[in-house]
Amino acid sequence: MTTLYSHAVRLGAAVTLAACATLLPLSSQAQSAGIPRTVDGKPDFNGLWQSIGNHDWGIEPHNARMSPDYRWAAAGATPAGSGIVEGDHIPYTAAARATQQENQDNWLSRDPTVKCYMPGVPRANYMPFPFHIVQSPEHMIMAYEFASANRIVYMNRPDFEAPVPSWMGHSLGHWEGDTLVIDVTEQMPDSWLDRSGNFHTEQLKVTERYTMISPNVIQYEATLTDPGVYTRPWKLSVPLYRRLDANAQLLEFKCVEFAEELLYGHLVKGATRDAP
Repeated sequence: MTTLYSHAVRLGAAVTLAACATLLPLSSQAQSAGIPRTVDGKPDFNGLWQSIGNHDWGIEPHNARMSPDYRWAAAGATPAGSGIVEGDHIPYTAAARATQQENQDNWLSRDPTVKCYMPGVPRANYMPFPFHIVQSPEHMIMAYEFASANRIVYMNRPDFEAPVPSWMGHSLGHWEGDTLVIDVTEQMPDSWLDRSGNFHTEQLKVTERYTMISPNVIQYEATLTDPGVYTRPWKLSVPLYRRLDANAQLLEFKCVEFAEELLYGHLVKGATRDAP
């Protein structure tokens, strides 16, 4: 009797384990069942995408703040945000955190995007502007509305080195299953991560992960490593949504002309005053 009982228990356990082993792949398959794919079987990221939220004002949790210039009133105020950083706070060194606070206090004069410089990665992906992905087996092209920024992701070329640093960095991609993984290096040290003064140095490495969780949603994750200002690598994540509105397309936002007075106005006015 005991032998029969033991055999039944072992058989039941084996059946349960087999069922679990079967269900896990089915669950994974169900999750990716409706995802569009390219002819080579990869998730099809082609299209117009945009983050929704107040992340560009601050990737850490923050309260609403008044405008740095009272004449802007509510139009220039910072909206509150719950943050997109894993664990809420960026692991700065003490000196770097002090610099971030100083940057935040002087946001209007220090943020490079105010002067229409390209935003860099990962910031370009969660600004309140869309970006377009064009996909092929050899390259992924990402064109951003803000400042007409763009970058080419070189697929499966791990030894391809960047000729020089640039505002959008050097992007090398590969696939891990259905997840697009991009390593971004060689970014200019001047770009920020948001309008709250969060920053990095030239040592920054960003590892991006794009996972399509439905036909119209990409789960975006970025791990940032920079021993110059962070005590350890840290992660942010945010969903990206496909733009489905009628006539959705990448429009022109060449903001240089909006920043010319800020950047060069003193030179023009000086020349005018000195003219006979």
